Amino acid sequence: MTTEPQVRFYLGANSPAGFYSLYDQLIDPAQAADILILKGGPGCGKSTLMKRVARQAEERGLDVEYIPCSGDPESLDAIVLPQKKAAIVDGTAPHVVEPKYPGVVERYVNLGDCYDRTGLGDVRKEIMEAMKGYKACYQRAYRCLDAAAEISSDMRAIAASPAVEAKIAKRAKGILSREVRRNGTDSGKVKQRFLSAVTHKGLLCEFGTVDRLCKRVYELADTYRLGHLMLSHLLAGAVAAGHDVIACPSPMEPDRLEHLIVPDLSLAFVTSSPALPYEKRPYRRIRMDAMADLEAVHRSKARLKFSRKVSAALVDEAVESLAQAKAMHDELEALYNPYVDFEQVHTMADGIARELLAE
Repeated sequence: MTTEPQVRFYLGANSPAGFYSLYDQLIDPAQAADILILKGGPGCGKSTLMKRVARQAEERGLDVEYIPCSGDPESLDAIVLPQKKAAIVDGTAPHVVEPKYPGVVERYVNLGDCYDRTGLGDVRKEIMEAMKGYKACYQRAYRCLDAAAEISSDMRAIAASPAVEAKIAKRAKGILSREVRRNGTDSGKVKQRFLSAVTHKGLLCEFGTVDRLCKRVYELADTYRLGHLMLSHLLAGAVAAGHDVIACPSPMEPDRLEHLIVPDLSLAFVTSSPALPYEKRPYRRIRMDAMADLEAVHRSKARLKFSRKVSAALVDEAVESLAQAKAMHDELEALYNPYVDFEQVHTMADGIARELLAE
């Protein structure tokens, strides 16, 4: 028996500029029925609580959107329950979330109450030591990603030209005329999510989410990061035609699109690369490299080869720093965990589930 992949997106990214947050896109407070903001330190059970509520929601046949942590994809930073217009989110740094309509929509849940503060006093010194160096690992990772992004930008500048941009725009127009029909008179809405992340496990992309949401998947095979040029036209066309879209920026360049999903058309456009291949058979494959300025690419063949090698090495260094940060965080959680009342966490989760999932 095969199970369908979960719907998983990221709302935070380890980017060249540091931690990049899309948490304001989690759920529209003006349309939400309930948003629970979890507060509490390391190891207090925030992810455990969300996983428990999500499991009970799925057992009742409800959809769940999972928001894993970009630092540790095995841990959750949020869940969204679309049919209940509700969400639960870890509101602690670096993705601090504060209420817009406190008490009306959002409410705090203090998981710090599950700590045994007396017991934690016995490991006070060890905890303070474990905190040191954690941020430094992230800062080194960001510096490496920044250098890698600069090199990638240089590679794109070689492959792109006004003629290339015109060619891509024409191809996008053809796709829109074939795939996108007008839906009503209003424009569609844009929701932002990261589909990929730079994590302590390396570069990851939640292609399973696309396969869950869409039957037709266009693969943009793209070595030179030209995909944004096509995706921006496709996004504008789909929205103008009245379709809501999920725009997925690149964690390496959050101002540029990497993927695009149009759920009501069961249609998606995903960028693939040697580092992040789309391994299923796509509905259609578009070779973005074939639209590059091939003469310029040929002239710069040696330079591009060197740039790819250096960029990949820098990303590997960033991943190693994130792995070191993860190891330090695991040590910190190991210090806290014996002094957390997880039975209390489970009781809180079950109470929240009863409230949110009530018929």
